[in-house]
Amino acid sequence: MNKVVVGLSGGVDSSVAAAILHNQGYEVVGVTLWLMKGKGQCCSTGMVDAAGICEHLGVPYHVVDSRDLFEANIVDYLVAGYEAGITPLPCSQCNKAVKFGPMLNYAQTELGVEQIATGHYARIRYDRESDRYQLLRAIDLSKDQSYFLYDLTQNILSATLFPLGEHTKVETRKMAADLGLQTAEKPESQDLCLVEKYGSMQAFLDNFITAKAGEIVDEDGKVLGQHTGVHHYTIGQRRGLGIAAAEPLYVIGLDPANNRVIVGDRSSTLDCECTVQKVNWVSIDRPSHPIQAEVQIRYRSAAVPVTVVPLENNRVKLIFDEPQACITPGQAAVWYQGDMVLGGGIIEQK
Repeated sequence: MNKVVVGLSGGVDSSVAAAILHNQGYEVVGVTLWLMKGKGQCCSTGMVDAAGICEHLGVPYHVVDSRDLFEANIVDYLVAGYEAGITPLPCSQCNKAVKFGPMLNYAQTELGVEQIATGHYARIRYDRESDRYQLLRAIDLSKDQSYFLYDLTQNILSATLFPLGEHTKVETRKMAADLGLQTAEKPESQDLCLVEKYGSMQAFLDNFITAKAGEIVDEDGKVLGQHTGVHHYTIGQRRGLGIAAAEPLYVIGLDPANNRVIVGDRSSTLDCECTVQKVNWVSIDRPSHPIQAEVQIRYRSAAVPVTVVPLENNRVKLIFDEPQACITPGQAAVWYQGDMVLGGGIIEQK
């Protein structure tokens, strides 16, 4: 019988993923990574629900204390990023450094299990011609999470199952109800786990960064108003600036060294290109020449046509067919061909 370790957050998606594999004949072992204390999925309340699911299915359940790993790789990463004036994306970092890699290592070394699975909405297929595992969008594009998974390695993809990749969220809810799972009607988590715990990203950051008021200026350095702390703002932000102007103003730059927030009009948010660092080529080998693709520069943005130009030092330049608004340093840029994730990385500061 095939064995698989299923990462359980206590939510409906991971619960159904475990149930699907259990019903397919896999010997399922449930594992929750304990990331931090408090409410929310992957935390105290999530562990209770995850344990209940494993009891319902009649499978073993383990909790792995990953709090120190989460602190070093996510909390410290976020704080350092905001202090430097960027807006880090914690989820892709967490998936690689805290969740998938460590969970696979735990499964193999501690439990003797070679495969892991999660409730992510994405798909994996093996391509014989290239001898690579390819990461694909989920069937349900409204729930697709491939954007957050671009940094997974071939080793991880080869050992990972995404049972929900071929299902819609509506089907997942129905399966949970049909199977009598206690999480069938559980509300979906809408925020980052840190936001769930602290109430807002600002509240989380204020625990680690001292808020220092300063000036909001335009591109010429003219003072337009006052801010409450550079780390309270992000590129592209329009609301909450407290400035009266003839036309909407957007945050176009953050200057922690001088404690300034820089704003401009809509046209000031547009860029024709950007550079991306820490690139991971997922489904293909690193190309030796520019390629045409479609790129997402944030999770909820539409994929737009782009030329991807490989650079040295694990970087690329993205040249957009049309200028893009509010390109945010620290966020992920992920490029696709159709449903296939080609690669991704972190947007650099200008």
